[in-house]
Amino acid sequence: MARNSSQAIEALAAEIGENIYIDIAKWHLYLADAKLHTLLAEQLFPLLESGKADESAVTQVLQAISVKVGGGKRELPLSDLLPMQCQVNLLDLLEEFQRNL
Repeated sequence: MARNSSQAIEALAAEIGENIYIDIAKWHLYLADAKLHTLLAEQLFPLLESGKADESAVTQVLQAISVKVGGGKRELPLSDLLPMQCQVNLLDLLEEFQRNL
């Protein structure tokens, strides 16, 4: 991975980590605190580079990321833990990020 790609992924991860959260019993756990922001950014960045970061592709990525809950007793797709507003915010954030690439 090129150095500027690494920096772009780090910048994207920071944006995601500060703005997108999972909702557990009305508690908002931001993805940076959940240590999920970098993983998500690494998987979304190639979509941004190729111009294929549409809602369907982003949803597929969110569904493919498993989040362990209950000390690993269960795993849920990240898409199930993000409120709809966060998914909309994530798409807006990606759109803005892609414009600035």
